[in-house]
Amino acid sequence: MKKMITKEGFDFSNAKRGPVIPDTGNKERITIRIDADILGWFRGCVEQAGGGNYQSMMNDALREYVEKHREPLEETLRRVIREELRATGRRASRSVGV
Repeated sequence: MKKMITKEGFDFSNAKRGPVIPDTGNKERITIRIDADILGWFRGCVEQAGGGNYQSMMNDALREYVEKHREPLEETLRRVIREELRATGRRASRSVGV
């Protein structure tokens, strides 16, 4: 293999293509369209913080939203039971606590 030296003097003969940081496997690459003002806000926050990754910041914001709006299992069960009882025309028993 011959040496690949650029005019700047760097040797890329052992270089490998791909990301510098290996993929952890828990992220998925997608294409998404975001409003320019929203994207600008996240990029601005990263810039004000002195660096970082706006995509990670957006992911954290989405995760916080999902966790805040995730309905607890007990509430989900109560809601489903109420809906089913209404659909059948029955009333919930007080002993069930629905």
